[in-house]
Amino acid sequence: MNDMAAGTKATMRGPTVTRADLCEAVHEQVGLTRQDCSELVERVLDMMCQALEQGEQVKLSGFGVFQVRSKRARMGRNPKTGEPAAIDPRRVIGFRASQVMKARVDQALS
Repeated sequence: MNDMAAGTKATMRGPTVTRADLCEAVHEQVGLTRQDCSELVERVLDMMCQALEQGEQVKLSGFGVFQVRSKRARMGRNPKTGEPAAIDPRRVIGFRASQVMKARVDQALS
């Protein structure tokens, strides 16, 4: 993984990593065609979305866990007017970084 991270630094442009950046990094590291890499990245992201839609956890070892949580209905306030407003129940996605990822991010700042 370190080789891939080191090899993709030149590919990652700007402060945000995009799908195109991921596809290009896979292309450089694996050698598949850009079209195949794009389909691969899209398929992985689609599989993650499908699992989350079904309420499953998505655990990526050494990276973290994506998890769906249900929030109950509650009363809130409209920030502009201060009026009470009902907030409907909803499902939200949470992410919890692994200890490995936390350590890598912390070391990158040093």
